[in-house]
Amino acid sequence: MDAEVFIKMRDPFLAGSLSFIIPGIGQLYNGRILAGILWLLFTPGFWIGTGGTLGWVCHIVSAWCAYSYAAEHRVRT
Repeated sequence: MDAEVFIKMRDPFLAGSLSFIIPGIGQLYNGRILAGILWLLFTPGFWIGTGGTLGWVCHIVSAWCAYSYAAEHRVRT
């Protein structure tokens, strides 16, 4: 009898989209708790401290980091 192998994969598009909407949520989805918390804490400071300029940069960088991590690290169960 053949054993079935279930593969649970993180969706890179979902991770990137979540982190673009709220930086850090995509990292939490990926299981990177500390990175997610740091993005959640630092992004508002960049929004306020730079009048919004670096806030957008944080959104884009956070989304890219979440996307690339999900694409490179697949979970097998």
